[in-house]
Amino acid sequence: MDIVTDRLSLRRLRESDAADMYRWCRNPALGDNAGWKPHASPEESLEVLRTVFLWQENVWAVELRSGGGLIGTVGLVCDPKRDNPGARMLGYWLAEPMWGRGLMGEAVDAVLRHGFSSLSLALVSAYCYPFNLRSQRLLERRGFMREGMLRAAGITYDGRCLDELCYVLVREEWQARSGNPAGARPL
Repeated sequence: MDIVTDRLSLRRLRESDAADMYRWCRNPALGDNAGWKPHASPEESLEVLRTVFLWQENVWAVELRSGGGLIGTVGLVCDPKRDNPGARMLGYWLAEPMWGRGLMGEAVDAVLRHGFSSLSLALVSAYCYPFNLRSQRLLERRGFMREGMLRAAGITYDGRCLDELCYVLVREEWQARSGNPAGARPL
């Protein structure tokens, strides 16, 4: 299912996105904020697409409606830290030249609407490193509450063991924040 917002098109990823993914994901500033290695080649980006993204439902390529190809991804995937079928984990990345424009916030809003309305999720979680202030601000602006810190929770590609901040947004809080009475489907 494609999702369209004022400025963005969210669509299924495809193998042809590998060149754009490499263009953006070779940037160390992007990968280091998320704990993954900067991509070394278009072939590596294609492999990441195949092994991480293409087989998953509810993961989208982010594109500007005005064109220009892939600028990021956003998705709701199973949360490996929660044994709850009504929970999904929010994940995203955005090309650095697009930072500071509110684009990922717009994409996240659309994905949350889909998750809570179409998928009937009970909650959406998100995790980020304590030094990733941009992600913290994005999540807090969307109404996510910080649940706490998971100490020494993740190993990065270069072997560092880092703490992770844990955020959550429950359905009722999202409904109250977005002005949706219980059970109503947002527009």
